[in-house]
Amino acid sequence: MSQIGVTGVDLATAEPGFQAWLAAGFHGSMAYMAAHGLKRARPAELVPGTVSVITARMDYLPHGTPPDWVARETARSLRPGEAVVSVYARGRDYHKVLRGRLQKLQDRIADAIGPFGHRVFTDSAPVLEAELATRSGLGWRGKHTLVLNREAGSMFFLGELFVDFALPQTAAVSDHCGQCTACMDLCPTQAIVGPYQLDARRCISYLTIEHAGPIDEALRPLIGNRIYGCDDCQLACPWNKFAQVSAVPDWQAREGLDASSISAFLAWSEAEFLHRTEGSAIRRIGHARWLRNLALAAGNALASDALAAPERDRLQRALQALTAHADPVVQDQVSWSLRSSFRAQFMSPRN
Repeated sequence: MSQIGVTGVDLATAEPGFQAWLAAGFHGSMAYMAAHGLKRARPAELVPGTVSVITARMDYLPHGTPPDWVARETARSLRPGEAVVSVYARGRDYHKVLRGRLQKLQDRIADAIGPFGHRVFTDSAPVLEAELATRSGLGWRGKHTLVLNREAGSMFFLGELFVDFALPQTAAVSDHCGQCTACMDLCPTQAIVGPYQLDARRCISYLTIEHAGPIDEALRPLIGNRIYGCDDCQLACPWNKFAQVSAVPDWQAREGLDASSISAFLAWSEAEFLHRTEGSAIRRIGHARWLRNLALAAGNALASDALAAPERDRLQRALQALTAHADPVVQDQVSWSLRSSFRAQFMSPRN
């Protein structure tokens, strides 16, 4: 773990904001966000008997990350034929890694005090993780709604251990965003609709991971070559110059996920997709949604004058091979992308 904190179970002051977020529809198609009602803000109702919450954060920049990593990651969006996977998803599924660490912590506590009631969470249940993290001093809530830490930026995972006994609480820290609006200004889809307000329906991470249907055509060009998640608000944040590199081997990028072409990923069969994403967070979106995202990125690449001719040919052939795909959402996206290619060629000064 990179840092541990402790907080209580009274999150009553967070309930109005959560309810307003749901009422505005900012959760999009994530019905599970509303399904448990206010249990998210009431740990003792979610897990009866809970008295304290031990919070944890775990840095995830992989070993070997260069000092100029922000500039390198930012430059990826300028290479239209490259497929960009969010940094956190390039290695092993963090749910499994962090859950395992928290379970080891639980075992060590049990060795010291004997059996006790507990439950471990890592983005896996109706828990207000960021709220618990900020109340326990792991950082403050940034304007992009992620938790920020003065010594680690925002490049870390969060997890919780609910326990049935009282622990001294760690103090919260003050907000250090000041007048900065870099994350809001640079969000490609303007999903951060106000300080500390995220409309998930416009967020690229939501659209490429959580959203199952066709993506709004008005947003498609803004997604660029991001095929799984988006780091732009974090790349824009000045505090991430302090992001810490982790020695945990699980965060090392799997072959190709840190630098691969859209056409190479489009060539994966479903069997290859399942094999290459085994133990990865990416697998849960399934092959069809993976293809939808890639086809969208391919359409954006084909609309770019910066795409090299050989890669243009490869993308067009890959899309043509998917025109009769069994999934109607994939078909829709492929059709849109091929039209983008035609428009780009028709409007090119060369024609």
